[in-house]
Amino acid sequence: MIENHSNTNGDIDRWIEWIKDCKYLPETDFKQLCTIISDIFFEESNVQPVFSPVTICGDLHGQYYDVQELFRTGGYPPDTQYIFMGDFVDRGYYSLETLTQLLVFKAKWPDRVTLLRGNHESRQVTQVYGFYDECMKKYGNANLWRFCCRLFDLMPIGALIDNEVLCIHGGLSPNIGTIDQMRTIERDQEIPHHGGFCDLMWSDPDDIDWWAISPRGAGWLFGEKPTSQFMHNNQLSLICRAHQLVQEGIKFMFDEHLVTVWSAPNYCYRCGNIAAILAFHTATNHETKLFNAVPEDQRVVPSKTTTPYFL
Repeated sequence: MIENHSNTNGDIDRWIEWIKDCKYLPETDFKQLCTIISDIFFEESNVQPVFSPVTICGDLHGQYYDVQELFRTGGYPPDTQYIFMGDFVDRGYYSLETLTQLLVFKAKWPDRVTLLRGNHESRQVTQVYGFYDECMKKYGNANLWRFCCRLFDLMPIGALIDNEVLCIHGGLSPNIGTIDQMRTIERDQEIPHHGGFCDLMWSDPDDIDWWAISPRGAGWLFGEKPTSQFMHNNQLSLICRAHQLVQEGIKFMFDEHLVTVWSAPNYCYRCGNIAAILAFHTATNHETKLFNAVPEDQRVVPSKTTTPYFL
């Protein structure tokens, strides 16, 4: 196991303790963290190879206290290896703290935490659904939001477990038939409005044969036939994705060749859903772990006026 020793002053260890109390980092510390993570992301592939055992997680959406329940359910790194399939920010109260915790874990144990980009890891979406406003409120400027967006551009867009389980945020694309094509995408950019990269972030499976227009306005609906074709062409046993709320936390489709994992319980603090993570002991032996939202008396709802912790 690789442990990052670049922090000679113990900064990463200090940040790990700091974020345990749902505190975001001072601006200079966060910039330093972003520099560390940028260097790590630069070394990672579009489709990052990962080996089991590993636990995969779906959307988190800034629900910090529920993310702690996720870790209590699945184990904390480095004991448990994780793949997070994107959408760390927006909609929840604590996008900044949630993202910071994942980045700090990534800085400490870069080979035990894999962070994939989701459709919300973009400039345009975060300006609409809360993360930009949260950064402005907590830091008083947009500098840290810009640093985060730069990190989003560098995130891998997929992971491949034991060369046979593909993890992506959204779904398939009619423009991408092989994983090798995914490897050639220029990922260092804002997510485009159309094309293969966009589809990987935005598409959804549906009970149709082939392809259909997506009601989201981006990506496609894809059916069992393109799924089977893609799996056959790439010798896959399973496709794992997130992106869609599942009331039961997990949903298998297409003769259990595709699974949606949703990891934000009681989504937006009102949907009433349970959440799931999927633990792979091997590529073909996996276990679903379910968890509920943290009770109201164990979470803090932020005040409308936030005072920076470091002032």
